[in-house]
Amino acid sequence: MSRIRAAFWDPAGDRYGIPSYPWRMAPPHLLTLRQLTAKGLRPGGQGVQAQVLWRSRRHGTSGVRAAYLYDVRFALPKRTASLRQRAALAKANAARRTCPECGLDAGYVLPRHLGTCLNCAEERAA
Repeated sequence: MSRIRAAFWDPAGDRYGIPSYPWRMAPPHLLTLRQLTAKGLRPGGQGVQAQVLWRSRRHGTSGVRAAYLYDVRFALPKRTASLRQRAALAKANAARRTCPECGLDAGYVLPRHLGTCLNCAEERAA
């Protein structure tokens, strides 16, 4: 193990407060949020179980970056919206696109500062 990787090797959590691992050396049951999401899971209320640390020279600044890890054994399936919730959301979005003056669906969310579609606002200004 290289000197840099050895600096981040702390599975007991003595040095950093939580278990820490170098890049690509975390146990397979610990996953990041993106990895959980890719598997259709969410943390499910559990706290951060460990972290992966690595040195970064991103954007010209050197430093240590961290990715937080969650235990896949405690993860829960992602929640999905019910049909009723989806219908309510679609109705709300349609209301945000409908012009109160001409009553047409503008195809975009109406600007709040105008309160109408762009065509009606242009006619009002002229």
